[in-house]
Amino acid sequence: MPAPYRRVSSPDRGPARVVTRPRRTRSVARPVEPVGPHPVELAGLLHELTARLLSSNSFAQALERLAVFAAGAVPGVVRCSIVLIGEGGPLTHVGYGSAGTAIDRIQYAEATIGPGLDSARSRTMITAPDLAADARWPDLIEAARAEGVHAVAAIPLDLPRAEVGALSLYFDTPDAPGADLLLTAMALANQSEVLLDELRRRDVQSSGAAVDRAIGVIIAQRGCGVQEAYDVLRDTAQRLGLDRHAVADRLIAVAARNA
Repeated sequence: MPAPYRRVSSPDRGPARVVTRPRRTRSVARPVEPVGPHPVELAGLLHELTARLLSSNSFAQALERLAVFAAGAVPGVVRCSIVLIGEGGPLTHVGYGSAGTAIDRIQYAEATIGPGLDSARSRTMITAPDLAADARWPDLIEAARAEGVHAVAAIPLDLPRAEVGALSLYFDTPDAPGADLLLTAMALANQSEVLLDELRRRDVQSSGAAVDRAIGVIIAQRGCGVQEAYDVLRDTAQRLGLDRHAVADRLIAVAARNA
């Protein structure tokens, strides 16, 4: 092992002087945190997300596409889970990924507690560095351990027309996703809010148009007035146990076949 210093003497310059050498230190390898996309790449992701969602045939298909896209866009994600909570109705849930199905099943089966539900209800971002050791949701611990899910980031979704919700990302390593990737996930969630709200608006308009067309069909078939036609549509929906939009779609389809 080399000495920490050496003595240098010179007959012309007097006594020896001490020249110190810096001690060598061993470098400790640290795990490299995944870096988020370059701003240009992020812009490309948001553009692709917009195109995929707005080209969906229905709101439900858009949710499925969002889950698939987010799971593949953020490194380290093993599952993307999306939940929406409307007023007075059952929650809507879709998910995509190789792990975390049991966590979703437990969390959303009875709509009790979990990172996604907490984020949706509080409208704040919820993170868990290691779900398998998080005392906030004891019912999820065993499922997280069994499926190898560690970190979770749940980002709120706010759809002003009808619902609140959350987009949850499950990671297979603790302490994920890191600042850069978290910003990427937030950007995807924020863009999704705008797109999903627009798709919901389109669905409402489409449903209203279908009801109007069905009222026209009823008037033509029965020779009745507008109010009586609405009453017929309402009574038929109640008898069949369906909403009036579903009945309207059926009436339109039957009328088209018989035309």
